Amino acid sequence: MSGHGRMQIGQVAERIGLSLRTIRYYEEVGLAVPSARSEGGFRLYVDADVERLRVIMQMKPLGFSLDEMRELLGLLDAGRDADPARLAHFRGQAAERVETLRTRLRTAEEFAARLG
Repeated sequence: MSGHGRMQIGQVAERIGLSLRTIRYYEEVGLAVPSARSEGGFRLYVDADVERLRVIMQMKPLGFSLDEMRELLGLLDAGRDADPARLAHFRGQAAERVETLRTRLRTAEEFAARLG
């Protein structure tokens, strides 16, 4: 375990900018389960758990459903063994959604400039 070792949920929330509620929700739905618990029952996160939460944060603005996120995380976990066709599908989806967000941002920026 490199970096920060084991962190409690509050430390993770502060480190990556997610609320405790959101982190707990991702645990409840099985997207990001902490690797361990302390003797007192506190969630303990290792660097890999924190990285997984970061990946979820990156997926969120692209509008992927929980099931899609679950599948995507599985593909990422599989690494070289991931289904290349499914990975290509999600890669295309991500690129499309990023372009949609860029267009929406341009429109919002034009409006903000109009308010000048």
